[in-house]
Amino acid sequence: MLLRRIPLSFGLILLLLSGRALLAQSDFEVTEASLVEIQAALESGHTNSVQLLRQYLDRIEAYDRSGPRLNSIIRINEAALDDAARLDAERQAGQLRGPLHGIPIVVKDNYNTVFMPTTGGSVALADFVPTRNAHQVDLLIEAGAIILAKTNLHEYAYGITTVSSLGGQTRNPYDLRRVPGGSSGGTAAAVAASLAAAGLGSDTCGSIRIPAAYNNLFGLRISKGLSSIYGVMPLSHTQDVAGPLARSSEDLAILLDALSGYDARDSATEPMQELDVPAFREQLGSVDPGSLRLGRLGSYLETANGLLRSEIDAALDWFAAQGAEVIDLEFPELGRLLSGSGVIGHEFATDINQYLSLFVSDEVANLNDIVDLGLYHEAVGGALRRSQASVFNPGAYEAALQARQELRRAIEALMSEHQLDAIVYPPIAELPVMIGNSQPGNNCALSANSGLPALSMPLGFTESGLPLAMELLGPFMSDAKLLAIGHAWEQAQSPRQRPFVTPPLEAGRAPQAIVTEFEFRAGQVQLQADFRFEQNSNLLHYSIAEGAQNAAQVHAVTLVIDEEAGFELNDPVIVNLMGPQQDASSGSYFMSPAFRQAFLDRRVYMKVFASGLFSRGVAQNIRP
Repeated sequence: MLLRRIPLSFGLILLLLSGRALLAQSDFEVTEASLVEIQAALESGHTNSVQLLRQYLDRIEAYDRSGPRLNSIIRINEAALDDAARLDAERQAGQLRGPLHGIPIVVKDNYNTVFMPTTGGSVALADFVPTRNAHQVDLLIEAGAIILAKTNLHEYAYGITTVSSLGGQTRNPYDLRRVPGGSSGGTAAAVAASLAAAGLGSDTCGSIRIPAAYNNLFGLRISKGLSSIYGVMPLSHTQDVAGPLARSSEDLAILLDALSGYDARDSATEPMQELDVPAFREQLGSVDPGSLRLGRLGSYLETANGLLRSEIDAALDWFAAQGAEVIDLEFPELGRLLSGSGVIGHEFATDINQYLSLFVSDEVANLNDIVDLGLYHEAVGGALRRSQASVFNPGAYEAALQARQELRRAIEALMSEHQLDAIVYPPIAELPVMIGNSQPGNNCALSANSGLPALSMPLGFTESGLPLAMELLGPFMSDAKLLAIGHAWEQAQSPRQRPFVTPPLEAGRAPQAIVTEFEFRAGQVQLQADFRFEQNSNLLHYSIAEGAQNAAQVHAVTLVIDEEAGFELNDPVIVNLMGPQQDASSGSYFMSPAFRQAFLDRRVYMKVFASGLFSRGVAQNIRP
C-alpha cells in the first residue's frame, strides 16, 4: 500500500556536519509527531536533535522545494545543525532546558533574528540582518528550541493570502490550488506539512487564526500584552500580537508557556507584572464541556459558507450534548462598534518607519524608499501606496483608540450579561480561494480591535478535503481557558488529519507515483490507457488514445467508482476523460479524498461508451 511506513534508513549512514561524523538517521518518524512524542524520543535515545533536524530538512527538500512545492520556507538557518549538535551535547551532559530542548521550530520572517535575515517577505529587505533578536525568538532559544527556518508571509503581514515579492506564493497543503490563509500562511503550511515541529506567527487581524483554520491547526490570538511583540516587524503596534501555531492544543500550550510574560521593551505587557502568567499546559484538562455557556453569534454564522456553518452548528450540538448551554447571541451594535475601531491605517506608516530607523541602516530607510523603488509585490501595492500618501490625523487616531475601548466594553458587557465563557463564530466565513483571487469573509476584527483573546480550533473537513474551523472569543486573559475548551473538543473528536500530499518519506524520499498502463478491448473498440497518480500533487494524470485497430466511434470515456461490493455499470460518472470527435485525450484530474481512496483501494473503473457496445457502456478496472 502507498501509505505504509518504511524505516528511513537501514544500517549506518555517515553524515558530515562541521567536520564531525554523525550516527545514522533514527527510525523515529517526525511526520505528525507532537512535541511530547519528540521529547520522549530524544530522552529515550531513539533519536537526537541532529537526526531530527535532518529529517525535517529532508522533508523541506521533498515537499517545499519539490513535489507539491509548498513554498512555505524563505530561508533555512545555516547554523541550525550546529545548534542541534550543541543541544545534543547539553542533553548528554544532563543540562536540559525544558520540553522544547532540541526541537526544531520555524519562525515567520517578520521576527528579528541576528543569525539570519529578517525580510517581511520583501525584496527591499532581502539581506537585512537585525542587531537584536525578537523577544520571543530569545525565549525560544533560551528554552532550547532550534530555529530551523524563516517562513513566508503575506508581504509586511499586510494581507491574508501569503504572497510576497521575496517568497512568492505559498500553497495550501490540503489543496495545492488554494491559498493557505495569511499573513502567517508560510508558518501554517510548514507546520501542517510537518516541515517543523511547530512555528511562530503574528496576528494583526486574523493572521494567526485564518492560517490555523485553513491548515487544520490550533492558533490563539492572545490577549494583547500577554506576550511581547518586541522585535517583530510591525503592521500596527496597537493591534499586533505574536505567537505560535501548532498541530495540537498541547503543543500550542507548551509554546505559550515558554513565550508568555512581561518584557520591559513592550509597554503593552505591563499588566503581566501584576498578573500571574497562565499555566497553559497545566490547565488543559481543567474544563468540563458540560459546565460551559457558549454564545452562538448569529450575525457571523448566518452569513458564513453553508458547509462551515453546518460544521460549527454540529460542534455546538456536541457541546450541548455534554451539558453545555448554547444560546443564540444578538449583537446589533457590532457593525457600528467595529467600523471605527481599526488602527492599521493610522499606525502602519509611522510604525514601519520607526522600525526601519531602529534596525535598518541601509539604503531602504523608510516606507517612501520601498514604494518609490517599487520594492514590493503587487498584492500589497495598493495598501503601501495608500499608507505612503496618508497624512496622520491625531483626532481621527484618538477617536479610533476610543472606539476600541468602547468595543471591548460592549463585548465584555454582553458576555457578562449572558454569563458566557466564549462567543462562537467562524474565523473566516468562506473557504480558501484559488490562488490569485482575493479572499473574502474575514471575521478578524472582533478580537483584533478589542484586544480580547480568540482561539481558532479545527473541526473537520469538507468532502473535498478542505479544513473547517471555529473561533472562540473570551474575556481578557481567559487565554488558557479558551485553549482548555479546544482541548476538550480535540480529545473527544480528534479533528487533526495530515495533508495527503506530504506523507512520511520512504528511505528519505517522497513516495513514487503509481503508474498504470493497459489496453482496453471490447468488441470493435480498442483504446490505450495510461494513468499516473502523483501523491505529492494529488493529481491523476491520464492519456487515452485510440488503438490502430479501433473500428468503433468512441462517444465517451469516463471514470466511475465501485461504491458497493457488487459493481454496477450505472454508478455515477466522476470525470469524463474523452468525448466525441476526439482521437486522443490527456490531462490531469485533482482527486477528492473519496476518489483518491477509491483509487488506492482499486475501486475506480474506466467505462467506455462507443458504437457497437451496449448502451450502458463497458467498464474495466484502471488498476488491474
